[in-house]
Amino acid sequence: MKNQKDQLSYRLMLAPAIITLLIFSYAPMVGIVIAFQDFVPAKGIFGSRWVGLDNFKFMFALPDVTQVLVNTIIISFFKIILGILIPVCFALLLNEIRLKFFKKVVQTIVYLPHFLSWVVLAAVVQYVFGYDGPINNFAVSMGRAPTLFMASNTWFRPICIFTDTWKEFGYGSIIYLAALTSIDPGLYEASAIDGANRWKQLLHVTLPGIVPTIVLMVTMSLPNILNANFDQIYNLYNPLVYQTGDIIDTYVYRIGMVQREYSLATGVGLIKSVVGMVLMVAANQLTIKLTDRKMF
Repeated sequence: MKNQKDQLSYRLMLAPAIITLLIFSYAPMVGIVIAFQDFVPAKGIFGSRWVGLDNFKFMFALPDVTQVLVNTIIISFFKIILGILIPVCFALLLNEIRLKFFKKVVQTIVYLPHFLSWVVLAAVVQYVFGYDGPINNFAVSMGRAPTLFMASNTWFRPICIFTDTWKEFGYGSIIYLAALTSIDPGLYEASAIDGANRWKQLLHVTLPGIVPTIVLMVTMSLPNILNANFDQIYNLYNPLVYQTGDIIDTYVYRIGMVQREYSLATGVGLIKSVVGMVLMVAANQLTIKLTDRKMF
């Protein structure tokens, strides 16, 4: 009882966050039943006709669903791969800098894009890759014809993957920089005595020291394979690139909010949530097996 009283102040501090989570995350889960109804807003959840799995059958019969799923997986997969590879490389390079002032300046510069909204960055990206943007101006100066990058199904995916990696790699490197500081300096001293140069120290001391962290981050990223960043895609895409740029989240938004197919949109969202939950549980088990740590 004494411990409960001592922790009362901490529980009260958590109460606003817990109440917010219950209201905005758990309470709306009642709306899952819309996926099994012919939902009519005027009739509400309890008045709409129950149709069972008809919405799911109709959804899987749509030709767009397969393409949307493929787009989501491709974009998410490369974002995850580059989102691990680039921060690791950057952290290793930054760790080699001995001038603390220069190191802090570089860190600050590469961290800044993470704190900018995609509403702002989308305007920058569209200008840079626009028809009259600096990239096309450079191409024209080299004697090449300008390219409609933002309206090209060939270029849209690479632009999304590249810009998302550029935005997040600085912030993502924080974890790997922290992992590098936990490596015992005595290992470097011992390897230097054995004649190892900087490159061999990197291969045989530094990388093995952060491998558990890399494995942990990779497994934690698996549940996000169906999350290709709605904010970015929504602010960058247009009907001309639906073929390669339309993802699950934008598809759900378009058919649910724009076309008012609420039941169909809820069904797509439900399947995504179920797959994400399965991947999260699998990633947790994989994390326990490979790193002896738990995600939850």
